[in-house]
Amino acid sequence: MNNSLQHSNSIFSKISEVRKWLWAIGFIVVLYLFFQFSNKKEDTNVIEYDTALIQQQIKNVGKLVVTEGHFSEVLTYKDQKKYLGDWLSFEKKAIVVINADVTVGFDLSQVKFEVDSIHKVLKISNLPKEEIKISPDYKYYNIDQSTFNEFEGQDYNKINKIARENLNKKINASTLKTDAKKRLKEELFKLYSFVEIMKWKVEIEGETVSNQQEIQKFLH
Repeated sequence: MNNSLQHSNSIFSKISEVRKWLWAIGFIVVLYLFFQFSNKKEDTNVIEYDTALIQQQIKNVGKLVVTEGHFSEVLTYKDQKKYLGDWLSFEKKAIVVINADVTVGFDLSQVKFEVDSIHKVLKISNLPKEEIKISPDYKYYNIDQSTFNEFEGQDYNKINKIARENLNKKINASTLKTDAKKRLKEELFKLYSFVEIMKWKVEIEGETVSNQQEIQKFLH
């Protein structure tokens, strides 16, 4: 009888001990899952916070980068009509002074930004090409024409074409385009530096940018 009682007590003792272990293991598992969930939630919050900051920085990027310049051109226009071979000719001529306001700009509203929060990458694509706008003002002096050779619409078209060709040469020889690209580069530099501080990466046109100098090759 005593042996049976001792045997029963031993079984209950073992069952109780197993229960304690099960409770301990269960507690550890629950604690582990709790910390895992908490860390994951914290990581998610950090990523969401970083994403919001980067999106705000994108909004701060100027929508239009413009460099302005002023150019002048003096053009002497001549045209001659001949009749009866070279026996009879009628000439028209004028001195044309052109003052032109020129802008070289980049429309940054065309740029596409994609924030990849999973891989922590800011993807930039569709960088714009420069837009050159010439606003000329023409003043005509010493106009000399005859009844048989008057100034017509085609003459003004020729003058406009020649003037624009000459102005484009002057623009290309100036620092206007370089200055505009420099301002575009500064906007991209600011964005790159901000993203780099956040420990994110930057891709431009599908290529990872490792430093600011590499941005230069993407500017047209």
